[in-house]
Amino acid sequence: MIRKVALVIHEGVQALDVAGPLDVFAEANSFVPEGEGYECVIIAEHTRAMRASNGTLLLADLSYAEVQEPFHTTFVAGGPGLPTKPAHGPTRTWLRRWGPPSERFGSICTGAFLLGHAGLLDDRTVTTHWQSAGELANLFPAARVEYDRIYARDGNLFTSAGVTAGIDLALALVREDFGGTMSLACAKRLVVVAQRQGGQSQFSPLLILSGDPASPLGKVQAYVMAHLSEPYSVERIASLAGTSVRSVARLFTTELDMTPHEFVEGVRIDKARNLLEATALPVKVIAYECGFTSPEHMRVAFQRRLNLSPIRYRENFSAGGSFLG
Repeated sequence: MIRKVALVIHEGVQALDVAGPLDVFAEANSFVPEGEGYECVIIAEHTRAMRASNGTLLLADLSYAEVQEPFHTTFVAGGPGLPTKPAHGPTRTWLRRWGPPSERFGSICTGAFLLGHAGLLDDRTVTTHWQSAGELANLFPAARVEYDRIYARDGNLFTSAGVTAGIDLALALVREDFGGTMSLACAKRLVVVAQRQGGQSQFSPLLILSGDPASPLGKVQAYVMAHLSEPYSVERIASLAGTSVRSVARLFTTELDMTPHEFVEGVRIDKARNLLEATALPVKVIAYECGFTSPEHMRVAFQRRLNLSPIRYRENFSAGGSFLG
C-alpha cells in the first residue's frame, strides 16, 4: 500500500518544516518493498517558485486547483510570519475542503494557524511552536492548545511543535504505520533521536516577566530573583507586594496566570537551567543556590515542569561540550 502524503507550502514557509518530514518519509521508503511506503507531493496555491523564510526557492508539484481527490496524509507547513498574518483565503478554502477527508491531516509548527483559520481546530487538542502557543490559544479559543507537547494527536488531526518537531511527528507516523524498528532505523539514518524525551518547555523560558518594576508584582519579581535561596510563603510574598494574601494570589492569577508558588518555582527552575547550561557546578550546589531544599526537590520540580531530570537537561543543553571537526 502506498500512502500518498501532501505537504502544503506558502510564501515565507519554514524550509525545515518541509524538508524534515519529507526526509523521514523518504528514509522510510528505503526500508520497505516496492509498492509500499510513501508518495510525497508538495501542494501550493500555484506551481511558481516560492521563497522560504531562509531564502530557499521551493516549487510545488501540484496547485490547489489540480487536486482532485483526498490524500492519505495532508499536512500544512508553518512559517515565522503566520501567527501575525491574516487568513489566506485560497489556503483556508483548500484545507477545509481536503484536510478532513484525509485519513490523517494536520500541521507542522505554526501551520496550526492556517488550520485555525480554516476552522479545523475547534474542540480539538493541538500544539504549535512554544513561542506562538499563547497566541494560537488567544486567536482560536475553541481549540485546546497544549503548550508543552512535541506533537499532539486528536483523532485524525496531528499537530507538531516548532520546526524540527515535524521530524518527531513524521517518525511517530512511521512508527504507527510500520512499527518501532522502522522508525528507529529512519532516526539513525537521519542522526536524530527516535523519541525525544521531555516536552518543548525544555527549550523555552518558563517565565516571561512583565509589568512595572515599581508595581506590587514587579517588586515581588525583582526581590525573588535576587534572593532565590530564601524561603517564600504566600504570606511573605504578600508582604513583599504590600498587599493581602488574597490580593496577591488574585494578582498573580490575573497578571501571570499562575499562583505565587508556581512563580517562585518557575524562577528557581529557570535559574537552575541557566546554571546547568553554562557552568560545571554540581547539581547539589545548583539546587541549594536556587532555593530548592535538596537535589531531589529540584529533580521532582524539573520532572513535573519539564518532564526530564536536571542531569538529562544538562546532557541536552550544556554549553561546555567540545566541537569535533
